[in-house]
Order: sequence, then structure tokens, then C-alpha cells
Amino acid sequence: MKFVVSSSHLSSHLQVISRVIASKNTIPVLDCFLFELQENVLKITAADSETRMITSVEVHEVEGEGVFAIPSKNLLDSLKELPDQPITFNIDDSTLEMFITYENGKYNFIGQSGEEYPQPKPLKDDANKIEISADNLLSGITRTLFATAEDELRPVMNGILFDIFETDITFVASDGHKLVRFKNSSVKGNTRAAFILPKKPANLLRTVLPRETGVVTIGFDENNAYITLENITIISRLIEGRYPNYNGVIPKDNPFKITADRLALVNALKRVSVFSNPASSLIKLQLSSNRIFISAQDIDYSTSAEETVACVYEGETISIGFKGTYLIEILSNIPSPEVVLQLADPSRAGLMLPAENEADEDLLMLLMPMMLND
Repeated sequence: MKFVVSSSHLSSHLQVISRVIASKNTIPVLDCFLFELQENVLKITAADSETRMITSVEVHEVEGEGVFAIPSKNLLDSLKELPDQPITFNIDDSTLEMFITYENGKYNFIGQSGEEYPQPKPLKDDANKIEISADNLLSGITRTLFATAEDELRPVMNGILFDIFETDITFVASDGHKLVRFKNSSVKGNTRAAFILPKKPANLLRTVLPRETGVVTIGFDENNAYITLENITIISRLIEGRYPNYNGVIPKDNPFKITADRLALVNALKRVSVFSNPASSLIKLQLSSNRIFISAQDIDYSTSAEETVACVYEGETISIGFKGTYLIEILSNIPSPEVVLQLADPSRAGLMLPAENEADEDLLMLLMPMMLND
């Protein structure tokens, strides 16, 4: 086999899909890129045991066709140092010895048989399909990914729930302490369906989607999802199991509503949280007429801090405790100049919402409180 390809074009595609390769693979061939040469198209696959990414590159001066695997480290590290120029791949079909030649030199190493590379399971005939713009998919993943868990006992919490209705799509993530529910009514499903996308493919999508402008097609059954972008396909094994009833944990009656400048509140929380107990990261919020009194202390080291932030609030005085790192994380992920806090009492979850949602969007974040000693 022989073909010629642009070094920078090939390198950029390999850099994108190489993120899926695990640092330690139980199957040695998964340390390789799988190359499939057919006519003037080179299809390249990178995978671990659960997820794979596939892309394609146009090549020239093609002789022959076939399937072979190339060690990813050899190829990535060598191409990274090359300036943009045509490079020629010569592969001995019988021994899989490879010669990669360029203007001033060449690389030589042995590849592996492509036949050993694991193949994905095709979707079932009754698989569901949904089409969503790259922007909407990126928004759904970006808004929710930070709230996913790392819980071996409850694997369904380790991904993003795509809850699909005929009126909208709802993205949900929760780790048991915080929860994010993000509805987008501009995306509609053909039928009622749902799946849980693991964290790794969600992270991969968050990386590649900013460069996409078209429509993303997601086909899925109870085991796998095929996510097709313009020049990349991601195939992922889905998390099996039933996601908890997320609407059931969202408090409906919240009499105390506070509106504040989001950035001012976040910055105050960051300053005060420095003096909280590192083990608990407990921050106390005391809400009274048009002000939020923020305080934290670490009794072990006799340190404390307090700060006041202006807000819009006319109700009775209420105090509530939150884990500072979680509260800062939630407020940092709300895309609005002003934030609304909805509270009921110190023992019930607090809701954080943007003062104004984007068109067709409905974002809600929830945080469980912490017990106050006083």
C-alpha cells in the first residue's frame, strides 16, 4: 500500500481523536490508530474499551488498499515536530513494515494487523434517532457535565441523562449533592426516549463541538450511541440502568427569592471560602433586607472571614449553609449577569437560576444545604 497526505492535516485529525485512547489498555492493539485505506479516503479510528472516535482524511497517489494499525505514540510524536509538507506512507502488505518519508528524512517501524482491532456493535433495527444542532448539544453538555458524579456504586450518576420528549430535550446531571436540569425546547424528539451518556464521550464532544456548525445526528439503542458530526463519528457504550426521578427532588414551594449580581456573589464567595474549614468548606449565608451576609470560619486555626453583598430581597431573615466549592461551581456555570436564589428553609435544597434564560432554554441548578452549628 502507498499514499501521500499532508502532514499537518493528518496530525490535526490524529490529535483530535487521540484523546479517546486510554493511558493503560488491556488490549494492546488499542494503543494504536486503525487506518483503513480505500480509494482516496483514509479512515482513522482511535478507541478504548467503551468509546471510539472515527475521522477521515483525503489522500493522494494511492496504490492498493487495506487495513492496518499504527502505534499512536510513534505517529503523534513524530508528526508533531514536522512542518507542513506532503508525507508518503509505504506499507509492506505482508510484513506491515512502514516507511514514512518526507522532504529531509524518513521514519521506519512495524505496524500491526488491523484485523485484531475490536469492531463496534451496530445499532439495533429499532434504534432511536435525534437530530440536534452542534450549538444546542454543546450547551447541554457544558451546562451539565460539571455536576456528574464519580460513583462506583451508582454508575447511572456518572453521566449525563438525555431525556427526550416530543416537546423538548432535557439534559440532567447530578452527584447527589448538586443537580442541574437544562431544558431546550428548540430540540424535539420523534418519540419519548432517554439514554445516559458517560462522562468520557461527553468530554470528547465538549472538545470537538466548538469547531462544528452543522447538525449532529445521534442514533442510540439501549446499549450504544452513534454520534455523527460533519467529519467525526463518536461511538460510545451507554450507561445502563434507570436514572433517578430528578423532578421529584426539586422543591416546588420556595417562598424566599433573592436576586443578586452573579459575579459579585461568586467573587465574594471565593474570598471568604479561603478561610473556611478545608474538610467541610462550609459557607454560611445570612439573608436579610437587600443584603447577603457571607461568613466562614475554621475553628482549628482560629481564622474567619465575612463579607456583605447587595441583593434584592424583602423577606424575613434566614440563614443557610452550603459547601462553598459546590456553590461557587454552580454559580460559575450559570450564564447570566444576575442569579436568582430560591430557598424554603435551612434543611431543604436551594435552587439557583439565571435571572433571564436564553430563548428556548430553561436552566435550573440545585444544591443540598449543610447543617449549621448555630
